[in-house]
Amino acid sequence: QVQLVESGGGLVQAGGSLRLSCAASERISSINAMGWYRQAPGKQRELVATNTGADRTNYADSVKGRFTISRDNAKNTVYLQMNSLKPEDTAVYYCKISSNWYDYWGQGTQVTVSS
Repeated sequence: QVQLVESGGGLVQAGGSLRLSCAASERISSINAMGWYRQAPGKQRELVATNTGADRTNYADSVKGRFTISRDNAKNTVYLQMNSLKPEDTAVYYCKISSNWYDYWGQGTQVTVSS
């Protein structure tokens, strides 16, 4: 069974940076999209960024210009570079890899931004 393992979360001061990584435990074929979502306490899970191949990316308005999603297909890994972090970015971040047949989710990694 494929598992997505996330890393890179933690505590950072406002204005700082973090880089999240999400690696699949084995190769996933026919990937349609890789993405990151987040869920803050008391709120619904929301889309942060997606990559559907090559340079096709999509970002939530709240993170445009600050976050960058990238992927390494050979490693079945997706990254999220987060710069200029704000306290409102505090949430559990989840990665998702979608294939033709199934959506795989990571276990989540906590990102806390202090003011």
